[in-house]
Amino acid sequence: MNRNLFIGVLLILVSFVWAGSFIVVDITTKEMDPIDLGFLRFLVATPLMILIAVLRKKPLSIPKKELPWLIILGLTGVTLLYLFQFLGIHFTNAPTASVLINTNVIFIAILCSLFLHEALTRKRVAGIVLSFIGVFVIMFSDIAKQELTVDNLFYVGCVLILLSAFCWALYSLVGKRLLKTYDEFVITTYAFGFGTLFYIPFVVPHLSLVLQQTSMNGWMAVLYLALTCSIFGYLGWYYALKHIDASKAAVFLNLIPLFTILISFFLGTSLTWFFLLGAAFIIYGVYITQE
Repeated sequence: MNRNLFIGVLLILVSFVWAGSFIVVDITTKEMDPIDLGFLRFLVATPLMILIAVLRKKPLSIPKKELPWLIILGLTGVTLLYLFQFLGIHFTNAPTASVLINTNVIFIAILCSLFLHEALTRKRVAGIVLSFIGVFVIMFSDIAKQELTVDNLFYVGCVLILLSAFCWALYSLVGKRLLKTYDEFVITTYAFGFGTLFYIPFVVPHLSLVLQQTSMNGWMAVLYLALTCSIFGYLGWYYALKHIDASKAAVFLNLIPLFTILISFFLGTSLTWFFLLGAAFIIYGVYITQE
């Protein structure tokens, strides 16, 4: 198979897998605390990442001067990212969360302009404005109620998803600095490790109870998130980044909300035209911001 075709198929699969995570989290957090679900995901994924790094004979030693940056990676790329995201999904729904999380591209563009002095062209500014219009439309269109709504808990969920997107933007910015010097797989392994450690204070008071009471369906969700989304997703993503430009790879991330919306629709979720309008604003705004 042609390499470019292979990478295209791989990125579509990664996007589909990550889209599925919103559905899985939405369903699972109805019976399991979102914080516990996030912790168990990385409790499984992190040792596997370390094992793979060892088997691939990657040098895991990194100078102590980089420790603060690795800690920031763990916080923004794992702990806070998924605390905000899983709680946000619990308070909203899978389609809403998948659309709002796509604003990470917008936050990346803003942060790169502020700290890396990358130019914000008129087209990018237009994309940013269009996306944030879409955000406000989405926040007033709770599809669970099938009408325009004012729901404080739903708003909290939307804000948490936006904070999760902002965390990913910070993670990407710090990661970009470290990737100039260090292997991306090793950096991700450190992020997983520190992120899992920082999760512990949120779950340690009831960790043994969580491990005992998690149902079979709960463990299946954990395995899907750990093996498919974390291991396959991250490895597939970084493989693609090695062989094509990041901007080209990032375009495929626009498929995530589209896949989530389609899966939700086939599972019986009713989607309002107002929601779809907001989603279109965000997806198109993100697309032109990446150009």
